[in-house]
Amino acid sequence: MTVESDQIRIGVIGGSGLYEMADLEDQEERVVETPFGLPSAPFVIGRMSGKKIAFLARHGKGHHLLPSELNFRANIFGFKVLGVEWLLSASAVGSLQERYRPEDIVVPDQFFDRTKGRVGTFFGNGIVAHISFADPLCPALSELISQAGQSAGATVHRGGSYVCMEGPQFSTLTESRLYRSWGMDVIGMTNLQEAKLAREAEICFATLALVTDYDCWHPDHDQVSVEMVVETLQKNAVTARRAVKELVACLPIDRACRCHAALASAIITSHDAVPAKTRQILAPIIGKYLS
Repeated sequence: MTVESDQIRIGVIGGSGLYEMADLEDQEERVVETPFGLPSAPFVIGRMSGKKIAFLARHGKGHHLLPSELNFRANIFGFKVLGVEWLLSASAVGSLQERYRPEDIVVPDQFFDRTKGRVGTFFGNGIVAHISFADPLCPALSELISQAGQSAGATVHRGGSYVCMEGPQFSTLTESRLYRSWGMDVIGMTNLQEAKLAREAEICFATLALVTDYDCWHPDHDQVSVEMVVETLQKNAVTARRAVKELVACLPIDRACRCHAALASAIITSHDAVPAKTRQILAPIIGKYLS
């Protein structure tokens, strides 16, 4: 059942190539300050298909932030305080398998972590929580974006494993071949921490992985260049905008998945032992469980 509301319940993170949503009407920029600092850019609030959504340029205006420089906590916390329940992350990826061709869309259902020391949790400072992360992406939202991508005319592959690497350099040939031998499907630099934090914030999260190249394992792509990637990025951005528009038309829906209650049995710390400051900072996330 579709639930109509004037609240901002739908969020979109735009990655490389998708820096704005041209179809958004009545746009306004909103700066959201968080206990973790400022998000990558002001949120762009607008209407699409009569529904309010929040858009965030992951790498900031003009693409000035490296993957390792992203303030993931501020970005996801910002969506949370805006009221977002459904969050789509559009991201450029390299293909690790022949069947995923440049300009295809992959909607993965798993991650493999190759990052180094990035902060991927809201917890600590006196409170411990362990969320279930066996299935790191929302199945309901993933299915909807798969259908939306097909409706937008794209070749869509449902399921697969996304290797999240540190970057900003692309893979070495040995790394690329190793990931293929492990059965990995696509490779990117950003989505894992977003997925972890969205789950802790009880936000449904899915990845729209837009294939730009075959990574360096492919004999025709052994020297992945920025020029090669940018050309495909521009084409993928058009497809992504169409897919997002199709998705927004289907959202929001009643949340029957487990994402909305991910913290229900995850907080280990005794409630009376949580420091007052931590309780205050994390109120938008943990407030309903510690009240």
